[in-house]
Amino acid sequence: MIKDKLIIALDVNTLKEEERLLDILSPHVQVFKVGMELFYSCGAKAIDLVKKYDKDVFLDLKFHDIPNTVYAASKAAVKFGVYMFNVHASGGLEMMKKAVEGAEEESEKLGVARPKILGVTVLTSMDKEALKKTGINKSAQDQVLNLAGLAKEAGLDGVVASPEEIIAIRKSAGKDFLIVTPGVRPEGSEADDQKRVATPKEAFQRGADYIVMGRPITKAKDPVKMLEAI
Repeated sequence: MIKDKLIIALDVNTLKEEERLLDILSPHVQVFKVGMELFYSCGAKAIDLVKKYDKDVFLDLKFHDIPNTVYAASKAAVKFGVYMFNVHASGGLEMMKKAVEGAEEESEKLGVARPKILGVTVLTSMDKEALKKTGINKSAQDQVLNLAGLAKEAGLDGVVASPEEIIAIRKSAGKDFLIVTPGVRPEGSEADDQKRVATPKEAFQRGADYIVMGRPITKAKDPVKMLEAI
């Protein structure tokens, strides 16, 4: 059911606005993304509010630091009781291994299930030219596949990747490797700052496990009507 495969991005900066969106959308969606804007504006209260509605949290803070720091941050994410969180795969193999280690240790200590851990590959706002300016002389797909391979080797549950790389990741990483796909836009809507995009139908047909959508739904005049259209 799309209710279980669609993640709504709560890209707002107040608890009041978050609560308004949860009132409207929580009957229709199970997982909500708490990202940097909301978390840095409201802190753990933003996570607690989603859980108050008995919904799951995808904590999207993209940890990227030395291995020991990410190890400690992963322990903190477990304490928040989130369903999944992510790290930048470009932080390297050892950093990702420490993310898994920290989450497993804290989960065992608390007697809870370990959150799913995802590796962010290449942001959907980037293309080959943007990568080249950072010193990476590969196509976006080649870089995504390289990072997805590292993420799997490190023991992560999956990756965050654009619709364009889904098929290649699925082929190389297998059916049990989670693929969470942002850069999804309903047919006819604006791409905004996204460069590697697809419609929800295309993303699922290619093999995405989850799609992440924010502005096309949360900024719509009638968010529920937009969900029904999807």
